[in-house]
Amino acid sequence: MREPQIDYAAVFRALPGMVALLTPELVYADANDDFLRLAGRTREQLLGRYIFDVFPDNPNDPAATGMRDVKASMLRAVATGERDTMALQRYDVEDPQRPGHWQERYWSPVNAPVLNSDGQVVLIVHRVEEVTELIRARGGAGGDSRARVLEAELYTRARELQEVNERLRQAHAREREVALALQAAMLPAPSPLPHHRAAVRYRPAISALNVCGDWYDLVELSGGRITVAVGDVVGHGLEAACVMGQLRSALSAAARVAQGPAQALEALGLYARSVDGAESTTVVKALIDWESHTITYSSAGHPPPALLHPDGTVTFLDQATDPPLGARPEHVHRPQASTPFTEGATLALYTDGLVERRQEDIYTGLARLADSLTRHRKSDPEPLADALLADLLPSTGTTDDTALVVIRL
Repeated sequence: MREPQIDYAAVFRALPGMVALLTPELVYADANDDFLRLAGRTREQLLGRYIFDVFPDNPNDPAATGMRDVKASMLRAVATGERDTMALQRYDVEDPQRPGHWQERYWSPVNAPVLNSDGQVVLIVHRVEEVTELIRARGGAGGDSRARVLEAELYTRARELQEVNERLRQAHAREREVALALQAAMLPAPSPLPHHRAAVRYRPAISALNVCGDWYDLVELSGGRITVAVGDVVGHGLEAACVMGQLRSALSAAARVAQGPAQALEALGLYARSVDGAESTTVVKALIDWESHTITYSSAGHPPPALLHPDGTVTFLDQATDPPLGARPEHVHRPQASTPFTEGATLALYTDGLVERRQEDIYTGLARLADSLTRHRKSDPEPLADALLADLLPSTGTTDDTALVVIRL
């Protein structure tokens, strides 16, 4: 059956209710018919103009906060990539027929971001319910005073709700700062590796609710060997940072006594069962042996490490993948695989924030990583790590944190 051809521009104009589209700079890109009619403006008076040049605060009302509140909501939607629902707002509008005369108006706004394939905010959907008549509704002479009381109470409760939401946002921001400080303390720069170079990076998510679950670890062993691990805890904030610290320390200890990466992950899986919040953690561990020129690795549900060969080709180490920690009710031996490498190759381990995007196949992200590695194959680990982040992470940040380890072999 042939799919119908839909004129989405016509659908947008005909949408019931007030809807406008704005750029991340808060400039009008479009507005539907109801928005134009109820706002008392023409399309020409809106398009290409900054929203608060069109709708400034009432200069006759020193207590007006509509412009400040709406602007803060829109910028939050741009910064977080998440919908922001506002409390009831009094936002007076200048009468277009009588300049200098302001009409008392009440609005219930919602600001929702539109994301592109890279997770960047490209538009804001500004949907508004105009509720002035509802606020002014009267129930006759006897109900007039009651209606005024209800109106005042509704407006007061809405303002209180917005103030509570603002305090919650501030609390989340403080928790984010503490969690990031804790994470920074637990993820120090690695000690210099003998005769080899390594670079590590951690990038927090733009959202306060999605930080501090990722970690990395490098351990120098005897015989010219090192182990490197990257992991991702399901969770956020202080809780995720604390779980991350426990798992990272446990795996670092296990690496020193285990016979290989698979055995180290088995020990970590058993330990994770006793740690609240550790279930479904993903982690990959690799043992690099420069004497035999081999990489031995094992993965617990984690994206595969990327091995960049000197000729620019990239191999993903995906032959020893098992479910995340705590995914099985019983203990099962984890798989392990080995692959040779040549002098001058580069190994990259990372968390899913580097390659995964909404509404995109994971293989698209892996191909993007391989392409970036190939293009920057002559770079040393430090500039290569920076180049990978620049190529793969949106300039506005992502909704998931990212850890990255790059080692020149």
